[in-house]
Amino acid sequence: MSLKHALLGFLNYAPMTGYELKQHFDGSIRHFWNSSLSRIYPMLGEMENEGLVTMEMQVQDGRPNRKVYHMTQAGREELQGWLRTPLDQQPVREPFLIKVFFGANLTKEEILAELRQKLAFHRGLLADYRGPVREGMKENIEATGLKRDGLFWRLTLDAGLKHVTASIEWLEESIRKIEELDE
Repeated sequence: MSLKHALLGFLNYAPMTGYELKQHFDGSIRHFWNSSLSRIYPMLGEMENEGLVTMEMQVQDGRPNRKVYHMTQAGREELQGWLRTPLDQQPVREPFLIKVFFGANLTKEEILAELRQKLAFHRGLLADYRGPVREGMKENIEATGLKRDGLFWRLTLDAGLKHVTASIEWLEESIRKIEELDE
């Protein structure tokens, strides 16, 4: 997925500043895609050069001026074209699994420590998805009235929940198997 298309997706809802776009990333799709302001602002500049967005400078007294980005018709067409085009399937690349694959080169306690650390991380994600992410999504749906959009937002959260739950199950099983391993 390209950052450009995620930004266009958010700008499809309303004009926003780069900071507001970052807030929308963090409040909605961070469970599967994130970005930083240091990547968002240059991309908005590129998108402006491509004619996908326009920028409106809003002058503020006693505060820095706001750059508000609006999606153009070309931006809408770009987003629609991207949404309608099947994505190339990307092979899974998981650096952590390289460590596991070569884990026999570590002591039992070293590889268990790696697995337990990953397990703690995934349990934290699961709690986040079931709590603040789900609640934020629910509040956003209620506040905007975007029920159809909300269905699709929830589908992405469901995918994240299933992925994290499967990872936790695999990590717990792997830890058990390694704990039973005779050195």
